[in-house]
Parts: sequence; C-alpha cells; structure tokens
Amino acid sequence: MIAEIDARPFTFRMPIDGTALILIDMQRDFLDPGGFGAALGNDVCLLRPAVAACGRLLATFRASGMPVIHTREAHRPDLSDCPPAKRLRGTPLLRIGDEGPMGRILIAGDAGTEIVTECAPAAGELVIDKPGKGAFYNTDLNRYLGDNGITTLVVGGVTTEVCVQTTLREANDRGYDCLLIEEATESYVPEFKRVTLDMIRAQGAIVGWTCTLSAFESGLARCFH
Repeated sequence: MIAEIDARPFTFRMPIDGTALILIDMQRDFLDPGGFGAALGNDVCLLRPAVAACGRLLATFRASGMPVIHTREAHRPDLSDCPPAKRLRGTPLLRIGDEGPMGRILIAGDAGTEIVTECAPAAGELVIDKPGKGAFYNTDLNRYLGDNGITTLVVGGVTTEVCVQTTLREANDRGYDCLLIEEATESYVPEFKRVTLDMIRAQGAIVGWTCTLSAFESGLARCFH
C-alpha cells in the first residue's frame, strides 16, 4: 500500500509497510530554559512550535501502527565519545559535560537529555542515544532499519539546519527516501530553517522532500480510506 503525499518538489510516494517516523533530539537540553541551547545564547521558545506538530505526528503513526524512532544527543559520562573539536566550540556558558540546572549537559541519563513530555516515547518505541549530530553516526540505526525492512523515513525534530539536516543527508547517502514535515522542525534562527528546507528539496529532491503536516495527514488518510 502506497500513500501519495502532496509534497515539494513533487509528490512523495510512501510505502506504508516500509516507513518509520524518526524524531530528532526533542529533548529538554534543546527545548527548555537552562539547557544547552539556552547556554549557547539561543531563545529556546523559537523551537516550541515544533513540539505540538511532533506530537501530532506521533499520534498519527501510533494510530496507523507504523514504527517510531526517537533520538537523543547524549554522551557517555566520561566524555570519551565527545572530542574536543565538539566540546570546545563556541562560547557557551555551559559546555557539554558541565553541571547545569538539569544535570550534566548532554550526558546520557541526566535530566536534560530526557525527551519532552509531549513527545515522550511509548513502550516499544526505539530510542537511540547518538554522540554526533547525525542519527547514523556511531549508532545501530542503519542496522535496525535494514532488519525491519524500512526504506522510507518521515522526519521531524530540532534543529533544522544541524541534527535534522545532518540525519537527512546521512539517510540519503544510505539510500533512504526522506520526507521532512515542515511544522515539525524548527531552528533558533528562523532564516536557517527556511534555507535548509530549500536546500533539502532543491534540484529535484536532491536530499529529500518536505510537506506540511496537514498534507501528510491528508495523504495518509486517503491511503487508509
């Protein structure tokens, strides 16, 4: 069964049995005050609109029985998977591994790495802790997708131009078709989101497709009814 989604730059054909939702880094360290995003000097409120859209996506996928994957950017407590080239970038008030209001910044198991309540994983949904920006780097994601016959990814999460775009490009290089839901992703710099969406769907979907949330829901509904 194939769902036809009104997407850009052209119709996205999505196999129901081969599609999974992946939500990128919907965690407190990026979305809540006091986390890593705020420490970098960002207004975290700019990301909040993506939370409701991701929640709608989750509800849609759960109702359809299609698989859901969550990622968290999270490092080992000893920082052995966080090279200085990553940890020492920028001029944040708090660096990765430092103690913050929600525990150590971007450390697996600490409160800041928890996914926000509105997008919390349900029982049986895969949660991947990733040490890099992309969801494929140094994780078992590619193996999981192959083992489960998944060829197509519907994507949401934050931030658009960093972890979301990196994951889309990694997925494209590995042969996956990807559809980014426009309202389900945000950036601390709105212009970065706009430009990233343009880059993804440029040159005939060179990286992937994008569509509105309502277009995705309508296309899926037509398929099931």
